[in-house]
Amino acid sequence: MMAGCGGQSPQRPSTRKGESPKADSTTLALMTMNRQMSRSADEELYRIARTEGGYSLYERGTWAKIIRPGDSNRPVLHGEECTVQMQVTSLNGHLYTDSETTAHAGKYELPPAIDENITEWYHGESLSLIVPWYAAYGIQGTAEIPPYENVRIELTIKE
Repeated sequence: MMAGCGGQSPQRPSTRKGESPKADSTTLALMTMNRQMSRSADEELYRIARTEGGYSLYERGTWAKIIRPGDSNRPVLHGEECTVQMQVTSLNGHLYTDSETTAHAGKYELPPAIDENITEWYHGESLSLIVPWYAAYGIQGTAEIPPYENVRIELTIKE
């Protein structure tokens, strides 16, 4: 008797062409909860940004204010290695982390709020960011930062 190496035949798709996959009730409940929490975060950050003044809204709900301008001749380029000093706090001032890290701009090595916007900033620039949980550390958080946490990031892009 010969053994074949053909393996299993391919599984048929669970949805028909042109149909969306069906979500179960738990998935739908989580999606609804995340949408509500995102709206709530956006409203809270909007109030803070307007109260403190000087902030501009960037993509994905991040608010940024330039504290100290950088070298206008040296913008951060996509893929460029740069050193970033970050102080991450809760919105009420509790310090989570104070660190310096070297990363490649736009290569998903920094929190999304920074990674997605860093090429709009300059070497030597210092900024204050107010960041919703979904553009900061997400639903999982980190060892220091709780899940679903809106944060403030004081950021300096080193020369």
